[in-house]
Amino acid sequence: MPMPSYDVIVIGAGPNGLAAAHRLASRGAKVLVLEGANTPGGGAGLAHLSYNLDARVEAAMNLRDHGLRWMSTNLATTALSADGMHLRLEGALGDRLTGNCSDADHIAWAQLRRRLLRFAAVLSPLNQMTPPRIARKAGNHLLQLAKVGLRARMLGASEFRELGRILLTNVHDLLDDELTSPLLKGVLAFDATLGGWLGPRSPNTVLPWLVRLSGQTAGVQGVLGLPKGGMPALAAALARSVEAAGVTLRCNARVIRIMIEAERAVGVTLTSGEEVRAPRILSAIAPAVTLLDLVGPRHLDTGLTTRARQLKARGGTAKLDLTLRALPDFRGANLKDRLVIAGSEHAVETAFNPVKYGRTPDRPVMEIVLPSAHDPEAPHHLSAIVQFAPHAPADRDAARQAMLAACMAQLETQAPGIGALVQRAEILMPFDIEDRYGLPGGQWHAGELSVEQMLFLRPLPGVAQYRGPIPGLWLASAGCHPGGGVSGTPGWNAALAMEAAE
Repeated sequence: MPMPSYDVIVIGAGPNGLAAAHRLASRGAKVLVLEGANTPGGGAGLAHLSYNLDARVEAAMNLRDHGLRWMSTNLATTALSADGMHLRLEGALGDRLTGNCSDADHIAWAQLRRRLLRFAAVLSPLNQMTPPRIARKAGNHLLQLAKVGLRARMLGASEFRELGRILLTNVHDLLDDELTSPLLKGVLAFDATLGGWLGPRSPNTVLPWLVRLSGQTAGVQGVLGLPKGGMPALAAALARSVEAAGVTLRCNARVIRIMIEAERAVGVTLTSGEEVRAPRILSAIAPAVTLLDLVGPRHLDTGLTTRARQLKARGGTAKLDLTLRALPDFRGANLKDRLVIAGSEHAVETAFNPVKYGRTPDRPVMEIVLPSAHDPEAPHHLSAIVQFAPHAPADRDAARQAMLAACMAQLETQAPGIGALVQRAEILMPFDIEDRYGLPGGQWHAGELSVEQMLFLRPLPGVAQYRGPIPGLWLASAGCHPGGGVSGTPGWNAALAMEAAE
């Protein structure tokens, strides 16, 4: 039998795979990262803003020394209005509002904002922990869990009850109870449902929002960061860091099978037929793909196979990229801001409704970034994250064309004449994202971030602590706890869990 060439093989050079590889290599392991695409980064190329880059990852990997620069670490948001009466949110989660908002909403939002950030901060330590197991003598981090519980109790009886209440409600009702401004409610409802398969009225939409709000940029909770060169530049800094740490990174090396011998993972097989061995395999690609395709049902028990096949991974987000001749005019809005088209919480819900039935919305809602507004030397480019888009329409080509037309119509209402500036347009539908990035259903989180698929239920009961169902196999993708975003957190957590098991 050939001897192992490496201590650990990492499948996938996305942020989580790179973070895990660096952590393991820094502790002396000989690590190989295999990436199927021709460049590292994985799904980071879909994103255009950073909101939850793990501080442990940024510091330990010395990302600044490897080229990471920020054009902004506190990006303002402008909620666009077709009449030019925009609403601007500055600071962490809009701690300053200017523009189209009533005095009463200024006061009400200040109170709600403080509460949301406080609740998110209480829950945030869970992100950096291995999820607890619901079993006797499970080996949970009891002290860390106790600290989270104590922080929650220290909110006070009234706030503790309020936390319990809002966790069981939906975002629409939460906003409707407190606020009246359509633009303010629209942008908040958009953020709360971003990347999910749910609308503002969907049950249990507050918890995923709190997870999002627990993220930090440059040490500040609730702010948005824009890397110089975009999110691919962040991915490139991660890749340079792992190579500097001694990790071997191979692109154009797609894994088609995890080798199982004597009921243990012992290596991988590439599309070329090459076999590479290691005693530990860490998969940073979607859990469903890892379990069902790379391992295969014959190595799994029937119950786990069934649960893996039933894992919810419906993508409802499209990515729009426009190459422009010049910067557009969004009726006087500051083009350095994140621009959001979501006129009200009802507009967000209305955009979601047809997608549930495989149809495209007439008026999608979207988040827009114009990098050349920050960097005059950059080509004029508009990047938009568009909600919502069907992941399994009856006619893919027709759906893609309809979605692009609907997006351009929405943009034209906010920036008249933008259509004439477009030199090139590309829209990636969820099914395109699945084909290009290997994310089932085109789901950005490699599995829906919903209450029934979070914490000790993520990705699946029984494999929620990063340890795979087969000895030697570990899971570390965004489909694992705590979820998506370009954070590196699941990968870092998985590496820690692997170290603790040795």
